[in-house]
Amino acid sequence: MRVTVSRKAHFNAAHRLYRKDWSDEKNTLIFGKCNNPNFHGHNYELIVSVTGEIDTETGYVIDIKTLKDIIKTEVEDAFDHKNLNVEVPEFKELNPTAENIAVVIYNKIKPKLDSALDVEITLFETPRNFVTYSGK
Repeated sequence: MRVTVSRKAHFNAAHRLYRKDWSDEKNTLIFGKCNNPNFHGHNYELIVSVTGEIDTETGYVIDIKTLKDIIKTEVEDAFDHKNLNVEVPEFKELNPTAENIAVVIYNKIKPKLDSALDVEITLFETPRNFVTYSGK
């Protein structure tokens, strides 16, 4: 029997959406006010969902404390109160859109888990705007 276990977390971070190889005009046209050269911030809400078989000995799909610790190390410590463009290596050359942030988070968390477990990342950039990524 496969069950999904989820853990919520949050982090605050600043970013700027732009491409270095585009003109200022094109960046403004595509990214609008999210292209502010002085950056802007979000209070990101994160849900990490792990799906797998229930262990017959423990009754867990995953020990939620283990998941909590992975999220803290890989996401909260790495992203919280940071300028994603400037301070987070994964975004030195990657535009920190919500879509790209979700993929980066997935790629940081998935290798820390048993390979039999499926992972899905849901990232809320605002209460109304969110993305989901499950490695596919």
